[in-house]
Amino acid sequence: METEVGRAPAWQRTARLFTAPARTAEAGPLRWDLGFYLACLAFALPTALVSEFYGYRVWGNFATVAYGFGVLHSGWLLLSARTGRTPHGVLGSRWYGIAVVALLAMILPLLLLVIRRLTGVDWLITPFSWAAQPEVWVIERSADLLLHHGTPYVDVTALGRAPEVNDYTPYGPVMAVFGLPRALFGGTPLTDALTDARWMFALAACACVLGTLKLLKWPKVPVGAAQLALACPLTALTWAVAGPDLAIVGLLVLACALAATGRAAWSGLVLALVVSAKLIVAPAAAVLAVFVLVRRGKGLDWTAVGRFASALVAATAALHLPVYLVDPAAFVEHVFRFPLGMGAVRSPAASPLPGHLIAELGVVGRVTAFVLVGAAAVAVLVWLVRRPPANGSGAVLRIAVGLGALILLTPATRYGYLVYPLVLLGAHLVFRVAEAPAAPPAQQSSATSS
Repeated sequence: METEVGRAPAWQRTARLFTAPARTAEAGPLRWDLGFYLACLAFALPTALVSEFYGYRVWGNFATVAYGFGVLHSGWLLLSARTGRTPHGVLGSRWYGIAVVALLAMILPLLLLVIRRLTGVDWLITPFSWAAQPEVWVIERSADLLLHHGTPYVDVTALGRAPEVNDYTPYGPVMAVFGLPRALFGGTPLTDALTDARWMFALAACACVLGTLKLLKWPKVPVGAAQLALACPLTALTWAVAGPDLAIVGLLVLACALAATGRAAWSGLVLALVVSAKLIVAPAAAVLAVFVLVRRGKGLDWTAVGRFASALVAATAALHLPVYLVDPAAFVEHVFRFPLGMGAVRSPAASPLPGHLIAELGVVGRVTAFVLVGAAAVAVLVWLVRRPPANGSGAVLRIAVGLGALILLTPATRYGYLVYPLVLLGAHLVFRVAEAPAAPPAQQSSATSS
């Protein structure tokens, strides 16, 4: 009788299996997995139910199943670890949850939305019918304009009507490249489906990942890195409904890998492509320049930083100047004035992030937001000068922090841009593994046998 009275309720005993201090090396990471998938599920389910965008809801339905599986799978693995059992085979791997997310929350919703897009609802002011976010159509249109007029930017003052948000192309000229397959080969249902710009973004992102891993000599990717960079909702959602930010952050990581492996000029060239597609990542140039300067650890390498800067400046000028000369006013209006909220139409970019909320307080709020952006920039610059990155992981971390602060504090921004620091943090973990010294042979054999 006393045993029954002193015994904890069943729900407490069950909870203790998941919350008690880890007794095995596996339990700690599995607890992280469970929390990660629960957080992802908390994002996906409301997206499926209440999002104003059709594509978001489609993604949310797929993602809810994917992350729900991740919760059950990681919970089962954690329970098995707590009870001393070790699942074998594919189901016993933490990577199984990531594979399910890649299939159900990325590949399948993208396929469905590409097919759904053939019904022709682009350009309608009806978010509940969009099978692709506006940036997809805008980039494809910019490619068509570039082919026929030499510039991806329309003159919004010569439209014969009041300009609208979707008349703008708030990207650099390189972004139009991703729309060229559609502009060149589209026109039928089959070719339109095959040349959807989202496929181009996805292919570019995958190519950059493979290139980065090859440069780093194929390090073992931590599961946590894949969760941050691949399986998190912002990456999966962006993959399915839009995609340009994944291609850009992929190129940025590749530029970091090139710099980390001593290819300064190539790093500058790739970074020029990044900056010439989206200006938001321009602050990365300062971090990579300092990293290239101090990378050798034996004095300042001015020759390397000279190659980096020359490639960056020359390529950026070559990519921008021809387009600028065709219509300088349109170039400035689209690339600079509109993103800064100074164009003929105000940018609708807004999210409940600190910078936007502060700016909504009025003139004082807007001034305060820009002061905070400046203060964050100074803080990152001081960090960069006082403790310059000694390796690639350090450079990637500083870029992630800098872009994260910029995104959080800029008045006109979207929460989707947080995919940049998340992917970069995942890349940071991969770079750290690649930089770790090799274990002694005896230690390697011991790790292999365990």
